[in-house]
Amino acid sequence: MLHSLDGGEESRTEIASTPGSAERWGPLWGARPDDWALTEDQQLPTYEAALQRIDLQPGQRVLDVGCGAGAFLRLVSERGAVAFGLDASKALIELARERLPEADLRVGDMEALPYEDDSFDLVTGFNSFFFANDIVAALREARRVAKPAASVVIQVWGPYERRDFEAMMKIAHPYLPPRPADAPPEPEFWRPGVLEAVAAQAGLEPGEAFDITWSYEYPGPDTLGRAMMAPAGIATLVGPEREAEVRAAIVEELAPFRTKEGSYRLQNEFRCLIARA
Repeated sequence: MLHSLDGGEESRTEIASTPGSAERWGPLWGARPDDWALTEDQQLPTYEAALQRIDLQPGQRVLDVGCGAGAFLRLVSERGAVAFGLDASKALIELARERLPEADLRVGDMEALPYEDDSFDLVTGFNSFFFANDIVAALREARRVAKPAASVVIQVWGPYERRDFEAMMKIAHPYLPPRPADAPPEPEFWRPGVLEAVAAQAGLEPGEAFDITWSYEYPGPDTLGRAMMAPAGIATLVGPEREAEVRAAIVEELAPFRTKEGSYRLQNEFRCLIARA
């Protein structure tokens, strides 16, 4: 059974997004959904850390903004919550539906959420809100659809020097699409007080902030290469004529993180803020 705020089969209807972050990022993140899931499925530590600080009860409604392949929603579903997810990528939503046929999953834009006011007991955005053209606008939407005093979880990357993925980003960054010319400048969200200020600007009440570190693991260079070419549609952005070259360069750059057994361990720090609507 599909859980819907609007009833009927409407929950399976793709929501046309307004021009914004979804239009820019959706096709890219959806280029290789299975390869992206190699990384997303390893993010359970951050989901668990957030849920430890939230009194999530069975039957409560949870919206994950930028839900990807549905790893977090699978976790809350196992705890008896009612799962709702939104992502810019149709392909990632289709993969999430295969994994969570009972969830209400939609394609849309985080700056224009297709839900009624005061709809959710918990709204989350794990490494997603900062992809908005305007993060304050996206967080205002999260506040709008959250019930009064409901928790809104905002996760961002930690400092550059505490994330091994930076070795990959040095190579991939020149290919990423630039921010729109009219988009506000993006601060370093990991700095103390910055995320709290952004949340407050969106009308949220900042609460507990915490840092969490864990390692992604990949069994060998082939899996690592597949996984590293999937985020933000890197393979699509570099093009088929340069993909093998860029992929090899990324794997070589990540050689220091190869274990003696031949697998790779990439440790990264993240910062998380639990705010209230």
